[in-house]
Amino acid sequence: MNRDILEGQWKELKGKVKAKWAKLTDDDLDYISGRAEELKGTIQKRYGMKKDEADKEYDAFIKTIN
Repeated sequence: MNRDILEGQWKELKGKVKAKWAKLTDDDLDYISGRAEELKGTIQKRYGMKKDEADKEYDAFIKTIN
């Protein structure tokens, strides 16, 4: 899924993102607003992951919604 699709479908995907990463707050999701890099960075921060770990989590998630 490219960045434009993620941003375009953000309202529909917010619930799935919240279900996958429950530590993300509603404010986080509003700030992220479908931007892939913001989502990865916030996952990294909230879960204490390294950048490559957050990237892998994000990539795996994206594959499940395609």
